[in-house]
Amino acid sequence: MRESFLHYLWKYKKFQTNKIKTSQGEALNVINVGEHNAHSGPDFFNAKLEIGGQLWAGNVEIHLKSTDWFIHNHEIDEAYNNVILHVVWEHDTDIFYADNTVVPALVLKDYVDPKVLANYQALSSSNKKWIFCENSFDQVEDFLLSNWLERLYIERLERKTQEIQNLLQASLNNWKAVLFQLLAKNFGLKINGDAFGSMAVRTSWNVIQKVTPNLQQLEALFFGQIGLLEDNFQESYYFELQKEYAYLQHKFNLNNQGVLPVHFFKLRPPNFPTIRVAQLAAIYHQESDLFSKVVRLKTKEEAYELFNVEVSEFWKNHYTFKAVSKPSGKHLTKSFIDLLIINTVIPMQYTYAKQMGKEMDEEVLMLAHTIAPEKNSIVEKFNNLKALSSSALKSQALLQLKNNYCDKQKCLECAIGNALLSRELK
Repeated sequence: MRESFLHYLWKYKKFQTNKIKTSQGEALNVINVGEHNAHSGPDFFNAKLEIGGQLWAGNVEIHLKSTDWFIHNHEIDEAYNNVILHVVWEHDTDIFYADNTVVPALVLKDYVDPKVLANYQALSSSNKKWIFCENSFDQVEDFLLSNWLERLYIERLERKTQEIQNLLQASLNNWKAVLFQLLAKNFGLKINGDAFGSMAVRTSWNVIQKVTPNLQQLEALFFGQIGLLEDNFQESYYFELQKEYAYLQHKFNLNNQGVLPVHFFKLRPPNFPTIRVAQLAAIYHQESDLFSKVVRLKTKEEAYELFNVEVSEFWKNHYTFKAVSKPSGKHLTKSFIDLLIINTVIPMQYTYAKQMGKEMDEEVLMLAHTIAPEKNSIVEKFNNLKALSSSALKSQALLQLKNNYCDKQKCLECAIGNALLSRELK
């Protein structure tokens, strides 16, 4: 049994509340369980209880066993002097205040229906399951799931917002620089995301702005900074980029120390880092005020138009600097732009709105609902349990659910876990 289960029982009063007594035999009336504390100190603050006819206001501490009080050294911690009730599963010793009076204790196992414990154990036992509730997941009501997934999506956005705010702080609140860093990282996808991100961080936004009117200079800057101009290919275009980058290095005192290497292995040619760099350069060459357009974007169709660019002439018949390929415009696909909307556009819009003191929850939810869901093993496994992922909002929410609740065994903090436990208790 986990202590978090006892927190759940106390917080939601999932125990007999009539005619209960402390371990000392005093009548106990729980008026208010208090505020759940996730940080250091007693587990619940500002509870209101009636013990032996006397009204008390203070804190509640919860343990599996009474002796855990001493294991956690609460007897020497002043933060626990205002504990008015010690809630335990097993009462194996009395706890005393400094004046040698006994701290009132409630033994929960005396007031919890055995079926409650059995249901919790069934929910929390793994038996090599992918998620604990997989055998009951399809029985959760659609309305509850829909609401919970929307909340999880906003929760995931809040995490991304914190990441963007960290980038803003490092860039002295330069929104355009942060958009470039985020966009570059997402152009690298999973395999080269860190490499592209490190290139973006090591490349001054002021320099980028100065060279955007000249596509060849911009390509030279990006290819040079990411370390793709360090070979000796016998190709005139490659040689021109090398010369251009050497000039930019000298003029702007550039260096790419700390930039991670890119990888081609296991990538399809359209996802080669050379193509993604060329496309990124094309976007910034074409759109002089990309940030303003990104934060004002309302529909996926607007995004498709915004990111509809062609690479420079050399890349129309190349995937690398070496071999010639069949000519093509190397346009960004709609599925790739969908990923940019999910991972760049919406997080930037959401963070910017918050910074400006505006609420964008509804707009963000509407846009996310129009984007096709991502395809990955986590989303696929959830859909095998119950058909869920009809949009990017839901696929993002399912990632948040698996990584932050299922994998961390936070079933009692999950609306799905609570619903299943409550359903089984009827």
